Amino acid sequence: MTVNIVKKRTKRFKRHQSDRYHTVKESWRKPKGIDNRVRRRFKGQLPMPKIGYGSNKRTRHLMPNGLKKFLVNNEKELELLLMHNKSYAAEIAHGVSSKNRVGILARAKALGIKVTNPAARLRTEE
Repeated sequence: MTVNIVKKRTKRFKRHQSDRYHTVKESWRKPKGIDNRVRRRFKGQLPMPKIGYGSNKRTRHLMPNGLKKFLVNNEKELELLLMHNKSYAAEIAHGVSSKNRVGILARAKALGIKVTNPAARLRTEE
């Protein structure tokens, strides 16, 4: 029996007053003020992260295709996924050159490993 992947919340939690001040960034920080209305959970205020938003343990970190991501920097790291190609998918790291990407993609195809970003940096010359 497969369990449906349910994300209770996909929107990111915003920091209190990040919309008001340019210097206050959006990344979440817990409000700690004695009179803070977000911390006191007043109606109509921003929601705070809490344990109830957590995902099902079985489906946590799963992508919609049912696989987990595994960051790969070179061909040798692909070998780690050889026995786990049914549960993990390779994702080529941001800093990998287009020359090395071609090699990684060829090796992944030979090993039968799914790559989540195969088209990145692979433009053919027109």
